[in-house]
Formats: sequence, C-alpha cells, structure tokens
Amino acid sequence: MAWVLKMDEVIESGLVHDFDASLSGIGQELGAGAYSMSDVLALPIFKQEDSSLPLDGDTEHPPFQYVMCAATSPAVKLHDETLTYLNQGQSYEIRMLDNRKMGDMPEITGKLVKSIIRVVFHDRRLQYTEHQQLEGWKWNRPGDRLLDLDIPMSVGIIDTRTNLSQLNAVEFLWDPAKRTSAFIQVHCISTEFTPRKHGGEKGVPFRIQVDTFKQNENGEYTDHLHSASCQIKVFKPKGADRKQKTDREKMEKRTAHEKEKYQPSYDTTVLTECSPWPDTPAAYVNSSPSAAPAFTSPPQSTCSIPDSNSSSPNHQGDGVSQVSSEQLQSSATIQETQQWLLKNRFSSYTRLFSNFSGADLLKLTKEDLVQICGAADGIRLYNSLKSRSVRPRLTIYVCREQPSSAPLQGQQAAGSGGEDGGTTPYVYHAIYLEEMVASEVARKLALVFNIPFHQINQVYRQGPTGIHIIVSDQMVQNFQDESCFLFSTVKAENGDGIHIILK
Repeated sequence: MAWVLKMDEVIESGLVHDFDASLSGIGQELGAGAYSMSDVLALPIFKQEDSSLPLDGDTEHPPFQYVMCAATSPAVKLHDETLTYLNQGQSYEIRMLDNRKMGDMPEITGKLVKSIIRVVFHDRRLQYTEHQQLEGWKWNRPGDRLLDLDIPMSVGIIDTRTNLSQLNAVEFLWDPAKRTSAFIQVHCISTEFTPRKHGGEKGVPFRIQVDTFKQNENGEYTDHLHSASCQIKVFKPKGADRKQKTDREKMEKRTAHEKEKYQPSYDTTVLTECSPWPDTPAAYVNSSPSAAPAFTSPPQSTCSIPDSNSSSPNHQGDGVSQVSSEQLQSSATIQETQQWLLKNRFSSYTRLFSNFSGADLLKLTKEDLVQICGAADGIRLYNSLKSRSVRPRLTIYVCREQPSSAPLQGQQAAGSGGEDGGTTPYVYHAIYLEEMVASEVARKLALVFNIPFHQINQVYRQGPTGIHIIVSDQMVQNFQDESCFLFSTVKAENGDGIHIILK
C-alpha cells in the first residue's frame, strides 16, 4: 500500500511539472519578443494618432505631414476615411510639418519647397466632369473663388499665388525648417453641386489635397515630393457646427457595442497620403468660351454658349459639307479626336478623353457618356457622334446669276427649271437656316459663295416691276420652305461694300 501511495506522488509531481512547462511555453508565445505594438498602431483606428510615435519596421516615411485644425465627425465607421465638416468662408489652419528623419532628403535642407492646396471632388463621377462643374460654379458666381488663402492669418508662407483660371487652387513657397501654417477658406458648399429635386438634398463630399514639390535642375518647382488629402463637406456658415453636434448626439444614443464600430472624433484632421493630383494646366489655360457648363443648381445654367465664330449650332453653309466635317471617323487618331471635340464645343472634355482615338470614343454607349459627362452633355456628345443633326427651320435653294444675264433692273426671275435654251443650267446650293433672321441669310450666302461677310451692306429681294425690298427678319419668317432664288451682287452707292439682290 505504501508503494502505491509513493507511485501516486511521483505521477502527480510529474503532471505538475509538465503543466508548469506548458504554461511557460504559453508565456513565451505571448512574450514581448514575438509581439509588437507596432502591429496594433498600424490599425486604422490609430491613424489619427501622433505620427511622431516610432513604428517598428517602417519601410516608407512620409517627408511631410499636413494637419488641418478642424474636428473629424464621430459618425464614421472604423475602416472608413475620416470626414470633416467645414463652414463656408471660415478660415481653417493647415499646419505644414517637416516629418523627415535625420538624413532624409538632404537636397531640400535649407531650401524652399512649393505646395499647392486644392479643393476637389471626392465623387468619381464629378471628377470626370470637374472642369465643367467648376466652370458652372464660376458661371453662377462671377468674380468669386472656390478656395482662398487667408494671408494675414497664415504664417511662414512665401510668394503666394492664385490663378484666375484655377479658382479651386492656391500655391505658395515655404521653408520646412520653420513653422508654417496656411489658413484656407472654402467658398463653395456641398449642396451647390447636387441636383435639385425635393429639397433637403445631400451635399457632395469634397477633398482638400496638398501637393508638395521641390526644385528641379532648372530651378522650377516640378519634382513631386509628397501628396496628402482628407474628405470634407462644406456647409453654410454655422452649418458645420450644427452637423457636428447632430452626429455627436446620434452617437450618444447608440449602445456601447454599436459605438465600437465607429471612430472617435478627433480635434484635428490628419491628411492621409494619396496620389499626386494630375498636372493638367492645358485644361485651364484655354479660356475661350467653349460651352456654358451644365451646372446642377439653377436651371438657367444648362444653356450653351456657342463659339465666338458661329452664330448657330451648325455654322457651316453647305449642308453636305457640314455633315462630312462634323462626322468623327473610327479611324481618327488621338490628335484628330481632340480636334473634333474642340470643334464641336466639347473642349471641357479634351483632358478626360486625352487618350481616346475615334474608335474608342465611338464604342461608348449613351449610358456611358451620360455617366461620364452628365445628362445634358452626355446626350449632346452621343448625338454628335451619331451625326444626329437638328433639322433646319428653313431650307432655301440659291444660285448665283450668270454674268451674261440681262441687266438687273426689270429682269424677270428665272423659271423653276433654271435653264435658258442652250446655255449652261443653273446650279443651286442648299442653304439651311437654323435662325429665321436676315443676318443668318447674309452669313450663309457669304459662306457658300465665298463673299466677305463684312462687305455685305444689305440684302434685297426683287419685287414686282423690279423694285428692291429690304429682306427683314419678318420677311425671312414668311419664306416658303424650299424656295428657289437667283442672286446677284451690285456695288453699294458709296462704293464701300456690296448689296445682294435675291430674285
């Protein structure tokens, strides 16, 4: 019996020893040597924390950090991008921080860098039509800018510049070694770019993006260093404060379990790294009145402004040449496609379709074009690609009178056949009028028959007994469709210019 008890003690002590050994193994697995806090700090919920905390295993270290002094919304889920509410026209500080490690980028030490701050669209659909949307805002608020620098409040910025053609961007130089803060003011509100339906529309989100450059060998600030951005929504004055309060109250009503799914609200917004904004100065250099943008707020902004060298949508004189010149061929090169877009008043989309050939553009469906260009311009571009020209309001046929004809005064108009014995038959040109006005008749005659338009003083119609009647807008409106006319030209009484006489 004693031997059995002895054996029990040996077995028990062995089990205890094995159990302790297994526990020590677990301790080793959970030891600091195999567990790093950097893995936790890398989680999205810690992305607003101070970036100066040392993270083990960092492979890339951003040279700069930009912090906007505006609180983030508490109603943002853990893995979503932060959202910050701003008041229209209020000044917000963006701190420009030098985040380089010792020895990083020695080429910019003691030198200035250039930063460009932009307010741009967050929504991809609006990014496709950015230039059109911004032109629309400009059209409805002439003289205003979407983004401004509050220079008196800013610190450390040098050589600030704003471009009249880039209303959504400001740029300046700054020294990373010195304290630098740029105070920005956003003047556009999110609901200005939302289609008006039944009121209470949800405003579109914007992005504040900062791109920083260093000097190249030629002394130009074109070498990209760093880019970062954050998502914002802009409200009318005091609206951002009310929205922040509303979000906070909603979160307070949620259960503790539900709150764990959302990010806490931070007093400042750290801009996160992103791709550099595409450098597209050509899209803004062209200041010619290409087309009034299809802006979504007021209904009157959907109208179009024709090119300065045309007074009607289809400004070619001859109907046949008009169709052939406006038709985009599938064999068109990228350069020819760009020229076609410019000629047909789609200049705001030349950057978007900068790599499209004729075949690429013709493959797009109507739905594709509406999604990319918006409803108004998408349909217009689709119709232009398919050569759906508008039927003219009036068509007349005109022939230039032969030089051997009888004198003008008292001459009878040519018959409907347009032939005279054995002479060469009259050849008529079709003239299509989209505007029922006398000036349109004169302009189309000048185009078709190569007459300098500025030399035409007056257009007359030969009436009974050979009298000359001034062609007025009212007379053109009473022309019968597909009427035939002979016309001749005579010098004006003062010898300056000519008169055109329709017979």
